[in-house]
Amino acid sequence: MNLKHKKPGITNNKRKKRQGLFLFLMAFPFLALSLAFTYFPLHGWIYAFYDFRPGFSLAQSEFVGFHWFRVLLNNPIRVQQILQVLRNTFAISGIGIALSWFPVAFAILLSEVRFSGMKKSIQVLTTLPHYISWVLVFAMAFVMFSSDGMLNNLLMSLGVIDGPIMFLHTSGRRVWGIMGAWSLWKTFGFSAIIYLAAIAGIDQELYEAARVDGAGRFRLIWHISVPGILPTYTVLLLLAVANFLNNGFEQFFLFSNAFNIRHIEVLDLFVYNLSFGGRAFSLATAVSMLRSLISVAMLFTINALSKWLRGGESII
Repeated sequence: MNLKHKKPGITNNKRKKRQGLFLFLMAFPFLALSLAFTYFPLHGWIYAFYDFRPGFSLAQSEFVGFHWFRVLLNNPIRVQQILQVLRNTFAISGIGIALSWFPVAFAILLSEVRFSGMKKSIQVLTTLPHYISWVLVFAMAFVMFSSDGMLNNLLMSLGVIDGPIMFLHTSGRRVWGIMGAWSLWKTFGFSAIIYLAAIAGIDQELYEAARVDGAGRFRLIWHISVPGILPTYTVLLLLAVANFLNNGFEQFFLFSNAFNIRHIEVLDLFVYNLSFGGRAFSLATAVSMLRSLISVAMLFTINALSKWLRGGESII
């Protein structure tokens, strides 16, 4: 009787190929969505090289090359406007990075709560704002802080103030702090979930050994929890720095008004106002294109810095 023996190496290779194909098929829908909504729209960058006017097709528009990029650099008024927008963008992003420790501290404090019911309730209440749209957030802010809002009516009924305070029409650099506070309130609970997961992944034997050595709760946090969270915090911080120019759009569009527009207009809102307010679609595309290229350059720079600081570990 002739017995055919399969070589173990060949069988393992076929199994790995089947597993790889299966994993690829599972990931394919997400790759297709990423290509459709992230990379395919990049063909719109071609508008930055034409004098595009609404109502005319791109074929009917004049090819102007790098004209709109030169307009950004050679027009003193436009340069001053862009510098102000960049100042707003950098200030608000800087405030966000400066407050990035808040979810870490909140996660550590929440992990120390011993009553599971209270812990879950706090986590639900602080995570809920993440799922509320900025439209509803602004509606709540308007109800509470407008000239006829709840806070002004309360203060006037108590005789604290004689007239309403225009909280939503605050001008100057205070707008940066107010926008940072709203963003922190909306996101810190959801961001803390990542750090809670990092704390849960710390070896519990480290805590037991430290307790045997007489370490108190504060020393357990400082010498075990904080170092355990630090790698996760570093990666997220580096990604936030790489995403420095992207503040978002909805928050600033909804909270902007004639009083604070000079200090609340970030790059995303500036591009929108150029496009649909000034009808300068080609110029807005050029600004958006430069922002994207600078963001990609910052991402690779931060990645190189991460590899240098983390001993060869890359974030992308």
